[in-house]
Order: sequence, then C-alpha cells, then structure tokens
Amino acid sequence: MSERLIGVDVGGTKVSVAVLADGRLSEPHVEPTERSGPDALIEQLVRVIGEVAGDDEVAAVGLGVPSVVDWENGRVRASVNIPLEDVPLRDVLRERLDVPVFVDNDASVAALAEAHVSGARDLVMLTVGTGVGGGVVLDGRVFRGTTGAAPELGHMVIAADLDGGRPAHSERFPQPGSLEALASGRALDALGRERGFEDGPAVVDAAQAGDERACEALALLGHRLGIGIANAINAFDPEVLAIGGGVSRAGDLLLDPARETAARFVLPGVGTRTEIRTARVGPQAGVHGAALLAGQELNLEVRT
Repeated sequence: MSERLIGVDVGGTKVSVAVLADGRLSEPHVEPTERSGPDALIEQLVRVIGEVAGDDEVAAVGLGVPSVVDWENGRVRASVNIPLEDVPLRDVLRERLDVPVFVDNDASVAALAEAHVSGARDLVMLTVGTGVGGGVVLDGRVFRGTTGAAPELGHMVIAADLDGGRPAHSERFPQPGSLEALASGRALDALGRERGFEDGPAVVDAAQAGDERACEALALLGHRLGIGIANAINAFDPEVLAIGGGVSRAGDLLLDPARETAARFVLPGVGTRTEIRTARVGPQAGVHGAALLAGQELNLEVRT
C-alpha cells in the first residue's frame, strides 16, 4: 500500500483537508477558517488533520497557505487573510502532529497539482480570483527563488506611470499598475460596476449570455492579463501556462483576448510551444497540490 499523505488548503474563508493514497484523493473535509488568532487557527488545523487522519498512519502533511512563506524554515513571513504572520507553522505543526510537515504558498501547490494532472514538467499557473496568485513548476519541482518566497507573479508591474520618477507607494499592495491591481477579480468587479453590473461574477454570467457590455469588460481584463502572461512566458518559456481561480470560468471570453495580447508582447522565438489554457484541476487544486508537495518533499528527505 502506498503512503498516506494529508493535504491541507488553508484559505481566508475555509480550510480543506483530504487524504491522498494510492494515487486517489479522498473527498475533502471543509469547514470555515478560524480567524480569531494564530493559536485558534493552529488548534483548528491540528484537530481537523487528526480527524481526517483517523487511526491510520500518516507519512506526511502538506499545507498550502495564502501567505509569503520562508521555505527553508517553514515560517510564514507575511499573511493578509489569515492570522499566521511570523508564525513558525512548520515546526509548530511538526511538534503537535509528530509527522513531517511541509508548508508552502497556496498558488505554488496549486501549480504543482496542475503540473501533475497535465504531465507538464515546466508550467506557470496564474490564479485569477479576488487577487492574482502565481505558481511556477520547473523540471517537475516548485520554483521558490533564493529566499523561498517566490514567485509573486500577481505583483509584476504591467503598466506604470513613473510620474517624474517619484518613488512607488512602498506600503501599498497591490501596487498601482500591477497585474493584481489591474487583472484580478476585484478589478473585474470595478469594470463591471462601471457598466452597471453588481460585481465580477455577474459580468461573467452576462457575458456568457451574450451581453456586449459584459463581453467588453472581460475583454479588457483579458488584454491586461495577456501582458502578465507574456511576461511569464518571456521569463520561463513554459510548456503550459494555466489560468485558474474563479474568474477563469469565463473561459475563452477571457482567454481569447489574453492570448491575442500575449502574442504581441512575447519575444519572437520564445514560447513557441507554450499552451495557454484554463486550469484542468478544479476546486481541489490546493488540497491536492499540498498532498503532492508532502510526498515529493518526504521522498527528498528520505534520500538525503
């Protein structure tokens, strides 16, 4: 029997936990995220992991969190939507659970799941939801950069008014002109309200029904996204560039203008084999990727 791995996807609104064994992911256990403080959230994670594990032995636990993570020591450096900033999450959970634990950014583990499902060795994933997250897999492994905090693709700048060389707003994120500021779900909300829609999901619904104003809003968002896609292709030349997140349900209404703009900004000769498409993994991408991360890193630890 293969090792039992537990994947945990910690989001701003819900925690999802599942077991990966024999190549199959169990139906996730989902409950609202405890956000009253770090101790309460850690207690929740310990409890729910224990409940899902039951009495069976677990080889390792992987967690994806919407945070900047110091990969080497498993400490959460910065976190906006969950109370884990400056928490040594890996070590705390290892001590409480008495099993190997690995912690990474949620977009990175989602990219790992997407690469696994598609069989791609080199993949970039952009998750377009409330914000814009990004994950990169190179030669089958998550790319994290020197400090373990990369890649923050949503914060690449795709349009900048330097305004006479004045410094950027160092305390303001997302920065004006960043991919997240211009091509996220929040940006679609704003484009929709300008055209009389309640929010971004209403724009997608109306566009799929053929509304011209809604299609125009999605096309503008797609063109902005296309610049970010071009930057990612120029940097990584991946086999697949996948778009996930809630806004991706717009499908080709979003991707056709994104592909059109990306083609204008990709350097000739680069990205000639890159497929730009929506993600194939669904809502379970985070929890599946977290479990895959645990297995991948556990085997690495065993070899070393």
